[in-house]
Amino acid sequence: MVKILQLFTSEAQLVKSLQKGDAKAQRHLYEKYSARLLAVCVRYINDKMEAEDVLIEGFMKIFDRIDQFKGEGSFEGWMRRLMTNEALMYLRTKRHIEVDLDAPEAQHLPNYEWADATLEVDDLMAVIAKLPTGYRTVFNLYAIEGYSHAEIAEQLGITESTSKSQLHRARALLQDMVKEIEDLNQTAEAVKSLKGK
Repeated sequence: MVKILQLFTSEAQLVKSLQKGDAKAQRHLYEKYSARLLAVCVRYINDKMEAEDVLIEGFMKIFDRIDQFKGEGSFEGWMRRLMTNEALMYLRTKRHIEVDLDAPEAQHLPNYEWADATLEVDDLMAVIAKLPTGYRTVFNLYAIEGYSHAEIAEQLGITESTSKSQLHRARALLQDMVKEIEDLNQTAEAVKSLKGK
């Protein structure tokens, strides 16, 4: 492992080796980025085994299309975009993307100061993972990946207004979920203080 790391001291060297089809470079790339890129897949596909299958397919596309990376911009960003597209393709072929226009609006606004102070990134990602697939997909593409509504509409085969609606409904549902967590934590704190007396 140490020898492999020494061979690829720069991203440019790694990319050049990948473009030559170097198996050691491919292994190094997989070892270095697989956990981060699996996290991208899991954001779209809740089933971990299915997400791992998409990860493998995504890496195959990265290896096949490495010549398309021209060194402009972030290499990791380029890979993330390919992996996101692979996850979306999987969702489209499995017909997992549902557009739900009848979701309820948020009933309460959460206390964002509390959420900022107590919700860790992993907790927030777990809450996002509970969103319906269509909401989660649009939310991830817009809020995390930085896609525009026009790009989301093109990727998912929906209209821009549907993308905006799905994002709005995803945010509303997230607000309700955060409010529930807030209420549970406040109840737990109250019980803890009563036991302390």
